[in-house]
Amino acid sequence: MEHILIIEDDEKISRVIELELEFAGYKVSKAYTGREGLNIYETEQIDLILLDVMIPELNGLEVLRRIRMTDSQVKIIMLTARDTVIDKVGGLDGGANDYMTKPFEIEELLARIRVHLKSAEVKMSSEIVQFKSIEIHPNVREVYLDGVNIELTQKEYDLLYYFIENKNQVLDREQIIEHVWGYDYTGDTNIVDVYVRYIRKKLGDSHDYIKSIRGIGYLIKE
Repeated sequence: MEHILIIEDDEKISRVIELELEFAGYKVSKAYTGREGLNIYETEQIDLILLDVMIPELNGLEVLRRIRMTDSQVKIIMLTARDTVIDKVGGLDGGANDYMTKPFEIEELLARIRVHLKSAEVKMSSEIVQFKSIEIHPNVREVYLDGVNIELTQKEYDLLYYFIENKNQVLDREQIIEHVWGYDYTGDTNIVDVYVRYIRKKLGDSHDYIKSIRGIGYLIKE
């Protein structure tokens, strides 16, 4: 079941969209601020985001920018009451897949969602990234361990993929933060250790591939 995240501060609009999406068979999560939306995106596996431009805490364009720093795959449709060419170009140049101006017909929104999710399926690549018993399917952001799909959050996936892309290299925490969390991350570098623990738990003790390098960071080695 495809998972759609609505980031919209108007509760009435958000609720109407949620009901229509659920009726259409989608799993739905909602956020009313930019920060809340980013938090859900980072902890859930999201297939498409409906992102309002004028939201509190972090505006939609900033949320878009932060997501696109590490993820070019998730589909993002911008929602806004502003219909100028500059507004549309700003969103599309920032990496949005589509742009809808309020008020819009829910049938058109559903049609666009179907098109974008279908295009994601069509782009599914036969190229598989393999590391020992791990298979990564980048275009659908799925990970298989010994042939069995394992559920990873967005950040867990990004971190594991970064490790495997850079196998046989010692990666320090600052490098990892820069590439997985982004340049503007201001939290503690211990967040890397937390997510490594999450990944190790999901891989299990018999697949102890991520090695700690004391005082530096981590290494995943063939």
